[in-house]
Amino acid sequence: MRSFSQYNPVAVAVYFLAVAGIAMFCMNPVLLFISLSGAVLLCASLSGMRGAKHHLMSICLFLALALINPLVSHNGVTVLFVINDSPITAEAVLYGAATAAMVVAVLYWFRSFTAIMTSDKLLYLFGKLSPKLALILSMGLRYVPLFGRQTARIGQTQRALGLYKDDNIIDRARGGLRIFSVMVTWALENGIVTADSMAARGYGTGKRTHFSIFRFRRADIVFLTVTVALSAIVCVSIAVGSLDFTFYPSVRMADIDIMTIAGYASYTVLVLLPTIIEAEEKIKWKYLISKI
Repeated sequence: MRSFSQYNPVAVAVYFLAVAGIAMFCMNPVLLFISLSGAVLLCASLSGMRGAKHHLMSICLFLALALINPLVSHNGVTVLFVINDSPITAEAVLYGAATAAMVVAVLYWFRSFTAIMTSDKLLYLFGKLSPKLALILSMGLRYVPLFGRQTARIGQTQRALGLYKDDNIIDRARGGLRIFSVMVTWALENGIVTADSMAARGYGTGKRTHFSIFRFRRADIVFLTVTVALSAIVCVSIAVGSLDFTFYPSVRMADIDIMTIAGYASYTVLVLLPTIIEAEEKIKWKYLISKI
């Protein structure tokens, strides 16, 4: 019984690359809304109600992006209405909605990616390909929260010393500049200490070894195979033109054939794979708890 986040990082990374890549490079509105629905379901299954603020911001972003295109682009033959002698066309509205769905879907996919792919998983991905890149990446991921905690600590110390007041804009600006100056000095000193520590431990004197707790299991191989197979079917459908969709000057889509149905069905199953895995894991867990 494994949740989606417990699968091998390589399989997970290939999955996110496939679903996000198809969404970014195919402007078929059906595929885009399938991608958006699957991304929202996965994000909701991972974060639950904790992401309510993010969902609200995504809705606002979707509406803003969908409304901008028909206001600035007046291409299309189907005029819905006219605002200040500027026609609002159905084609522009549909294109704006498709673009908004693509942007929001990709943001949701990357949000789930960052929630699942922790620093140790990223280090595992890049460790064998480029140990130096993996080291830089892991150090960067470490310094981001460390820098934030140190900034908050220095700010609290300066408030306790009475160096500036929060209700005074000028004092707040001066305090921010003072904190920034302190943090730059702290970062430089910390970098020198880290470099000296690495040199003392023999970094760069020999070939680096790579250790990882992640292993490829049968479930990882099955998941990776299914991901590649479904992605290949969708890519073939796009390549042969079965998923072509034209917005301008009028809305036209390719004739529905067996490859069109296969492309839509494969991508639907692909985007729902993590949600199905998460739902199955939760159902099994509740069932086992009920047996205690």
